Amino acid sequence: MTPHRYRIYIKATPEEVWQGIIDPAFTRQYFHGTAFDEAPQAGQPYRTTMGNGMGAVDGTIEVCEPPHKLVQTWHVLYDAAMAEEPASRVEWTITPAGDGLTQLDVVHGDLARSPLTWAGVQHGWVWILDGLKTLLETGAVLPAATAEEAGAPTADEVRGAWHRAQGIECNNSVWELIEQAERTPADDEEMLRRAYASAYHWQRAKGRGPENEARAVWMLSKVHLLVGLPERALHYGGKCLAQCTQHGLADFDLAYALECRARALKALGRDQEAADEWARALAVPIADPEDKAILEADLAVGP
Repeated sequence: MTPHRYRIYIKATPEEVWQGIIDPAFTRQYFHGTAFDEAPQAGQPYRTTMGNGMGAVDGTIEVCEPPHKLVQTWHVLYDAAMAEEPASRVEWTITPAGDGLTQLDVVHGDLARSPLTWAGVQHGWVWILDGLKTLLETGAVLPAATAEEAGAPTADEVRGAWHRAQGIECNNSVWELIEQAERTPADDEEMLRRAYASAYHWQRAKGRGPENEARAVWMLSKVHLLVGLPERALHYGGKCLAQCTQHGLADFDLAYALECRARALKALGRDQEAADEWARALAVPIADPEDKAILEADLAVGP
């Protein structure tokens, strides 16, 4: 998950902005009623709570350099699902900007394994920082934030989108290794791990279809063949073909299911079976001209 980055300019001194960030008299007015239980100190744990005493966030203060920088780990307490995710990190940087202005940069990162927190804070920070700016510049408080529940993503949707992003990244990284001029045994091991990781994430991805499973096991067939394990390559080639048959996948997916089986059969010395599967792959109709060109280039030389 990419970090969330925000920048605002506030008509106040750096000292006033710092006070607005850490002083409960300020934070309870714009930060959803939350405040530090104790003044933050570098290297010490911290906790913020709501007005009713319910925990909001906890973690460790990593950097505390008033009035210029505050870095804190960020572990959500107010939501049960988010509380199960690992801590992320929030960095506040305060810089004089001239003409009575102060630049405030906020970066919320380390969210790669915290998709619910990533989604939950993405727009929340905008309202919080607008509230801080308004309070310091005018003394007024913004109206209470509202959530349009109908448009808010569910936890399953957020997780599904995260898995999809990870699946794409893993798949692309497999190709990086496949296309290396030379691979070491360590590279081969890494390639296998990435292929399995890609299959894992696509199995849980938002918007996944049967073609995603077919392509995941095709990749597993390909990498097992590349590392010298043709029996496993044939196993996954069979799963790829079965997926195509079960779900009526034709065209590009069916052709490549037959292609990977043919290559695995050839590596096992089963030449006639390999030739038969290769011929079937060549005979599959491909509707899209670009897909057809890619397939023909890959099938230009036999298995």
